[in-house]
Amino acid sequence: MDSRSPRSEKTAYLLILLLALGLRFISLGLPALTDSEAALALQALGIAQGADPALTSQVAYVNFTAVLFFIFGSTNFLARFWPALAGTALVFVPYLFRAQLKPRAAILLAGFIAIDPALVAFSRQVGSPIFAVTFFLLALAFWMRAQQRPAGLFLGLALLSGPSLWTGLIGLLLTRLFLLGFTPREKQTEESSMSESLNTEDELLNTEQHTLTASPLGNTENWSLNTDYRSLLTASALTILFASTLFLIVPQGLGAWLGSIPEFFKAQTAAPFLSVPMLFTVFAAYELLALLLAVMAMLRGAITTARRVIRLSMWTLVAFAVPLLYPAHLPDDLIWAVLPLLTLAALELSRHLQLPRTDVLETVGMAFFTVLLLFFAWLDFNALWYTPLSTAQGKLRIWLFAGSLFLLIVSAALVAYGWSPRIARVGLAWGAALVLGAFTLGAAWGATGLRNPLSVELWMTDAPIAQADLLAQTVKDISEWATGDPFDLKVIVYGVDSPALIWALRFHPVERVAGLDESSAPALVITLPQESLQLAASYRGQDFAWRKAPMWDQFSAFTLQWLTYHELPTQTDTLVLWARGDLSVGTQQSR
Repeated sequence: MDSRSPRSEKTAYLLILLLALGLRFISLGLPALTDSEAALALQALGIAQGADPALTSQVAYVNFTAVLFFIFGSTNFLARFWPALAGTALVFVPYLFRAQLKPRAAILLAGFIAIDPALVAFSRQVGSPIFAVTFFLLALAFWMRAQQRPAGLFLGLALLSGPSLWTGLIGLLLTRLFLLGFTPREKQTEESSMSESLNTEDELLNTEQHTLTASPLGNTENWSLNTDYRSLLTASALTILFASTLFLIVPQGLGAWLGSIPEFFKAQTAAPFLSVPMLFTVFAAYELLALLLAVMAMLRGAITTARRVIRLSMWTLVAFAVPLLYPAHLPDDLIWAVLPLLTLAALELSRHLQLPRTDVLETVGMAFFTVLLLFFAWLDFNALWYTPLSTAQGKLRIWLFAGSLFLLIVSAALVAYGWSPRIARVGLAWGAALVLGAFTLGAAWGATGLRNPLSVELWMTDAPIAQADLLAQTVKDISEWATGDPFDLKVIVYGVDSPALIWALRFHPVERVAGLDESSAPALVITLPQESLQLAASYRGQDFAWRKAPMWDQFSAFTLQWLTYHELPTQTDTLVLWARGDLSVGTQQSR
């Protein structure tokens, strides 16, 4: 593909957009909402129904979703619609930075964003950091293009997107400080003088043209002189005012978004989600292609002192280090490291994909041979999870896996020596990109939760809900059989703290109680298994699997099983639905 051709470039972005839409929207409403997702969806539902719910700091999501619920009704699909749309819009951010990245690298970055497992998973979750990431990067892009009003609009939306924004801002601030610390004072003085001369020239020429040639983490003094802060701040203030209050319909939203700061500190002081070695082991399994390319780019940048690569490398390292400073070690925070990592990978891969005008067959042959060896290596690794490593067959599999990689290295070296280093390099890059790209696409499909219902994904920090649809359907059937109306019977929820349960029963009259009156006889009661009913009527109960929490503490014992099929043991919590005896078909049974 010739990235210099406008038609080819538009076609590439269109194909990438379709791929991103498919991964983010297909069966979007199929998995039941988790507790954290349902808590936000219930806030939006309350606004749509005219209630006055207490809001958390993710005001942008709640208000935008409330509009959808008011017009179309409340569904799982609509609850996840805006995060999926924001995740899809993220693929256009590289186009806005194409002047810094060059067209080919920008297209590759858009493709990486479309299939990245972390970004796909976060785009399919309510309350994920995808809102903050997309809106902030759009604000940064328009700011660099000297378009202050859209920059202010997206900055305001980013501030309404919850506590994740502060993780990204802290990482960028630390990166800037480190870059200033590593830059010699004489060089900073020289850059400042150049900036002054460029700003003087900009007053006579075109401000936007100069801004487009700046580096995202480069010298920002010239940006500040070209920024119309009045337009920027006015657009941000108006966005916060009208978006947080839903055009003054929800006044409590104006103060709710400020809660992102205490929420940020509260989240970071929680118990560790995973240990640091385990966190990065699991992360590397998702980002294998990007990590390999990014490491190559970092090494090249250190040798050639390429300023753009050095800045992105520093941003990547700092963004990885920031989650380690917090006790919680939340996977959500790693999304800010994914973006510079993918950028480095795109810059590096763009250097190796240009096919030579001569020796095309030799290059294609090297690529084909690379695909075969990597595929063979994956088959051997995949077989290790059911082959004990202590057995002779297990040891043979390990030797075959290592031998395949060693043979690939030797073959590339021989091709470089016998034909040319360019044939070996380009062929190896094409073959590895195809295999590892397919691996990344498979990991992205797994991150959707659609490939295997039993899969355990790093990005799903909240326990999945197992039988929400079955429980809701059972309540509906009992109500319809007893009264003729599937949503007539009232459901009493006792001793269960689960927003996902309230969301699943949102079409039914539901009451949460702290205790049960022994003289009462409600039609339907939901309790925990250890609760016993002491009521004035007989009841029949049915248990339902509810939360299925992955047992990450057993990861070391099931490492190969997770790496190959993303499966881990889970711990299941159950609920019991009690129906009064006279509502059920069949003989009444005593409680």
